[in-house]
Amino acid sequence: MKSILRVFGVFISYIFPFKLLRSLKSCRTYLYSGYIRNSFQKIGQNSYIEYPMTLIGGNCMNIGSNFYVNERLRIEAHTEHNFNHYSPKILIGNNVAINSDCHLACINQISIGNDVLIASKVFITDHFHGRADLNSLELPPNSRPLVSPGPVSIGNSVWIGENVAIMPNVNIGNNCIVGANSVVTKSFPENSVIAGVPAKLIRELKK
Repeated sequence: MKSILRVFGVFISYIFPFKLLRSLKSCRTYLYSGYIRNSFQKIGQNSYIEYPMTLIGGNCMNIGSNFYVNERLRIEAHTEHNFNHYSPKILIGNNVAINSDCHLACINQISIGNDVLIASKVFITDHFHGRADLNSLELPPNSRPLVSPGPVSIGNSVWIGENVAIMPNVNIGNNCIVGANSVVTKSFPENSVIAGVPAKLIRELKK
């Protein structure tokens, strides 16, 4: 059966060459980008958003121009959870590129500056499911109220490596580099190279 499928794949490749499939995917992306742009409060020109994307609360999101997103982005601004109400805001600047399988979750505020590059499998959140206390433990995690210790701010020209988690109440300054597999639990000034679990300052970038 496997051999038959491989032969069938070769046959299909003559009918639909790889370049043609890539062109069809690009056409679908441009159609999807135009279709979904009205779901945002504001989005600039030249957005390129690959299908599929999970979008919650797009009317709470203000996005700049040249927004480039690979497939399977989850971007969520929750205004209600377990009958609790929130006023979230997601602000994204110009020339921001987000690779595949990333997740942004907001009940307070997440802001990302201009010229930011985010690798795959990055998680950015401004909240937790409940507090780290005994009262919260009496409820299942999904039944606990969402709690935000503070907003998340990512400056201009920041590069975030693959498989990074950025936790609430964190400010990452301009021109920072966040190493792959890091968990960022505190703020760092501009021109910092950070990495680790939890992330620590590796060195400062100086002219």
